[in-house]
Amino acid sequence: MNHKSLFSATGTVTLVGAGPGDPELLTLKAVKAIQNASVLFVDDLVSDEIVAYASAQARIVYVGKRGGCKSTPQTFIDKLMLMAAREGENVVRLKGGDPFIFGRGGEEVEHLQAAGVQVNIINGITAGLAAVTSLGVPLTHRQHAHGVVFVTGHAKPGDSGTDWRALAATAHSARLTLVIYMGVSGAGRIQDELLTGLPASTPVAVVQNASMPGQRHIITTLGLLAHDISLSSIASPSVIVVGDVISGLAQASAHPAAFGTA
Repeated sequence: MNHKSLFSATGTVTLVGAGPGDPELLTLKAVKAIQNASVLFVDDLVSDEIVAYASAQARIVYVGKRGGCKSTPQTFIDKLMLMAAREGENVVRLKGGDPFIFGRGGEEVEHLQAAGVQVNIINGITAGLAAVTSLGVPLTHRQHAHGVVFVTGHAKPGDSGTDWRALAATAHSARLTLVIYMGVSGAGRIQDELLTGLPASTPVAVVQNASMPGQRHIITTLGLLAHDISLSSIASPSVIVVGDVISGLAQASAHPAAFGTA
């Protein structure tokens, strides 16, 4: 039997946030969308346990997207989704974290809507939130942070990227927590630039594989960030959190490079 007959004949695309990895952090709406999909285009960081919610009749297409690694070109992913939608498929684009936080969801929505395809969005828990929550600290705290900035440490080709000096000055004066995605490979440069506006003693947490069984983290300071990342062998996918919300963990650490699982 053609599996299309089991699903709606109207082609739609739903961008689903798979969250940081733990399948129990999926929303009910995300689970329902995954179960009802006739074809799923799945990012590299989405766990097998989450993909297992898909129908046995659904087609699973893996389209890896991971910073620093060989990835499926975004234009090719866009083309695949558009073709499936025009064939009447119920398409789910399953993306790690949240589709609209460094997930290229905005680009995909623009492309599909321009082609006349209906697009729905289902949010997921972003890794930056899951990372600090797993350590028992908040992103904002009225005694330590008046706000939070989500920022990428990885600029696209031809883009000058984040002005870390300006961001450091703003974070210091406005008491902001910085949540840096895809920043491990450029940690040395980011550290040097942030030190122009933030004290070397500023607490920092680096969390790898947030919410997953293999999660690891280090608690350090901005002045020791690059050194301690190298010492601990923390690697991507990781989130770097900079700010005084980490101060309690920093004080509890016997050594800045102490690491473990949450």
